[in-house]
Amino acid sequence: MDKLIVKGGSKLFGEVSVSGAKNAVLPIMTATLIVPGTYKIKNVPFLRDTQTMIKLLEIIGAKVESSNNVLTIDTTKCNNPHAPYELVKTMRASFYVLGPLLARFHHSKVSLPGGCAWGPRPVDFHIKALRQMKVEVTLDKGDIIADGCPFGAKIEFKKKSVGATGNVLMAASKAKGKTVIINASMEPEIVSLGYFLIKLGAKIEGLGTERITIDPIKNENNNFEFDVIPDRIEAGTFMIAVAATGGEVKLNNVESAHLDSIVQHLGELKISTKINDDEILISSSGNYKSIDMETLEYPGFPTDLQAQWMALMIKAKGSSVITENIYHDRFTHISELLRMGADIKLKNNVAHITGVNELFAAPVMCTDIRASAGLVIAALCANGETEISRIYHIDRGYENIENKFSDIGAMIKRV
Repeated sequence: MDKLIVKGGSKLFGEVSVSGAKNAVLPIMTATLIVPGTYKIKNVPFLRDTQTMIKLLEIIGAKVESSNNVLTIDTTKCNNPHAPYELVKTMRASFYVLGPLLARFHHSKVSLPGGCAWGPRPVDFHIKALRQMKVEVTLDKGDIIADGCPFGAKIEFKKKSVGATGNVLMAASKAKGKTVIINASMEPEIVSLGYFLIKLGAKIEGLGTERITIDPIKNENNNFEFDVIPDRIEAGTFMIAVAATGGEVKLNNVESAHLDSIVQHLGELKISTKINDDEILISSSGNYKSIDMETLEYPGFPTDLQAQWMALMIKAKGSSVITENIYHDRFTHISELLRMGADIKLKNNVAHITGVNELFAAPVMCTDIRASAGLVIAALCANGETEISRIYHIDRGYENIENKFSDIGAMIKRV
């Protein structure tokens, strides 16, 4: 099994091109099922998760060609509205096929999702919303079976949910009547999915706000190209890495508007971020004070950057608090950071961190995608050579991460 070997102590200099967004491309790939046709999706990151989604689409009956970060997906002959456990257990985003399959076939059978090891992410919001759309939903031996043509409805989420918002958007795109989503997710990845559905022929208003209205597709468009937005989580990961190690790195292919919260937090640390169109230049001495942070729904600080931010704070001057508001118990990386000399105490989903003068290399293991990135950042700051195992997690969400870090001066290799 592959490992990453990281030798700490090097500052980072150079340029990195940010890949397409994993969390945007996965639901868009499933949305190609809604209207039979041929779609070309560009700026697709080559990841374990995109490869898993390709396999799932092929099981459903799609033909998928992949070349140079471009996917061509032909969904004209899809005939198997089933997402089996073998694939869904490895990637929660597989659950995104529920809405598209209902929209097209008025039937879907999808196993309950798996994925990262940390904490449950219940699908109750998805099920309740679909039932409000007059879809019959039952649970049979670990599979969610949904039957019926979706009807337009007014759906109000008690709590914002990216996944449930996405599934309702896709089911509503072929529903009978208008659908209104209240307290909808405002994430850029949901906005991007909405734009794809608009190209399919849906009429959607309110993307990027808490209230979205969807009028279903009447005139279908089933042959077009679509560009995936840049990955704000990958961009944020590199921004935090440069802040932690010191150096100066230019990030290319970014959507700076999606990074406002990161830029703001780094600004509080007196770390320079200069924005020029689709580029950001990050400069850092590697010395900075501690500040508190809490994760929030977009446009707040992303939960997917919490582990990376913790890796930044463990070597900051002073004490800080990180509050995780999105997911319960998303702190499996703490035990690994402690092995490297971090001073962290966890109580009631709040991490209390005291900065240390030095971090030390140690064997550590990845527990989920973003925790993996946090360990890489910590290893880049540690004295000695850190061995990071179970890196299949990091391959699910980061394209060529060791090569990108090597290109900006990091001492990192895969073995």
